[in-house]
Amino acid sequence: MAQIQVTDLTFSYDGSADDIFKDVSFSIDTDWKLGLIGRNGKGKTTLLNLFMGRHDHQGSIRTGTCFDYFPYWVSATDLAKNAEELIEKWKPQVEIWQVLIQMDELKMDSECLYRPFETLSFGERTRVMLAVLFAAENEFLLIDEPTNHLDTRARDIVKEYLASKKGFILVSHDRDLLDGVCDHVLVLNRSTIEVQAGNFSTWWENKERKDAFNQAENEKHLKEIGKLKAAADRSGRWADKSENSKIGFDPVKEHDRSIATRSYIGAKTKKMQARVKSYEQRIDREIEEKEGLLSDIEKVPDLRIEPLEFHKEVLVSANDLSIKYEGAQGALFEGLRFQVKRGERVVLSGENGCGKSSILKAILQKADNSKSKEGSDMHVHGNLDVACGMRISYINQDTSFLSGTLKKYCENNGLNESLFLAVLRQLDLGREQFAKRMEEFSEGQKKKVLIATSLITPAHLYIWDEPLNFIDVFSRIQIEKLILQYKPAMLLVEHDVRFQEKVATEVIRIN
Repeated sequence: MAQIQVTDLTFSYDGSADDIFKDVSFSIDTDWKLGLIGRNGKGKTTLLNLFMGRHDHQGSIRTGTCFDYFPYWVSATDLAKNAEELIEKWKPQVEIWQVLIQMDELKMDSECLYRPFETLSFGERTRVMLAVLFAAENEFLLIDEPTNHLDTRARDIVKEYLASKKGFILVSHDRDLLDGVCDHVLVLNRSTIEVQAGNFSTWWENKERKDAFNQAENEKHLKEIGKLKAAADRSGRWADKSENSKIGFDPVKEHDRSIATRSYIGAKTKKMQARVKSYEQRIDREIEEKEGLLSDIEKVPDLRIEPLEFHKEVLVSANDLSIKYEGAQGALFEGLRFQVKRGERVVLSGENGCGKSSILKAILQKADNSKSKEGSDMHVHGNLDVACGMRISYINQDTSFLSGTLKKYCENNGLNESLFLAVLRQLDLGREQFAKRMEEFSEGQKKKVLIATSLITPAHLYIWDEPLNFIDVFSRIQIEKLILQYKPAMLLVEHDVRFQEKVATEVIRIN
């Protein structure tokens, strides 16, 4: 077992006024299964790249181990190659037999190594890369969001595989994966960084308890500061009044007072002023103890949505539905039946490639939704009824089309810019991002642009295709709360098991 020691790490990107990390210090062991948790844009991927030596930085990162990073870079020309050829580029020191051992643990057929990489599904690509990643020994592995775009079965395989390994950092927002895999967490809080034993649920329980205690302490200090300020103000006014009466008096009204009383009044004033000084010192101590109590508390504001009420009970109805693409040998599925009614949240579940997104596209086409012009080679058979005149708000799983400024994006999509930016702030997108082009956003920040767009678009039905890919844990919980509060009619594709358990009124499994 070795240690990775980070000392006074400071880093910012060229041209940025803000530091990603400033004087950060922590240490971790290289045999841990470490979950890296933090908000979108907090620097999780940046930290992994710093470990890989891809950025210049101040401070030190000391370790006696080597690092390797998932996912491996795949260029456009690499897509035509097979994985066996790419292994030489990704990890030249390993042998094919070492990779095959890992593939067997990942429940993969060895023929995947000999197919063009572009023909592999997302799940197959992920598992091939993980097999190569873990094929060597004596490395500390940096794994960046391995379950994005993976179906439930592939996620379970990856979870079981990683649980059997050790010596890695796992960046993920999937609570089920973090609970099933990790024995320690490294948390990028708002102001601090902490390392804690346990999985996500252990850390979350401790965080909620700590946040509640700090908020109670903060309230207690605020009350004490208020009392002390009132007492100091009262004593100060008494001292001023007494000081003003020290010189001069009316012998008629104050017949019991003489010139000798002056020294008594001076002593009394001095005592009151000393009391005021004592109050001020106690106030300073209370303020000092109060500082930092709320610095790491995640302030997650409640989101709002304005679902429209449709006059019909059933919004979407599918009966004996099948979908086939031009040139394909067979249908993606056959005989599918489901309904989406007012107030229901229906989740489509199944393996990658089974046709979940195709169903959403077919519904959008049927509703003549101008936001989806894809799928002209798609043939729909059976009955698919979509209520006429229904307004749909759609989130595409793809974010590659996002470009330009947020202001221009609002103009192009007819959005209220002030409201749109306000929702983005509620989703914890920093104001400094508003001046950037969306090409510079992280994938999680791009997803928040699409979510904010959908939330401020009044609709009868919300169709979301994998909306939580790259979205941080806090925002996931925030969105869950929103859906449970407003109960909009929704049709979703989402593989986050915890999210499904929370919000779905029905899960349709597609074979």
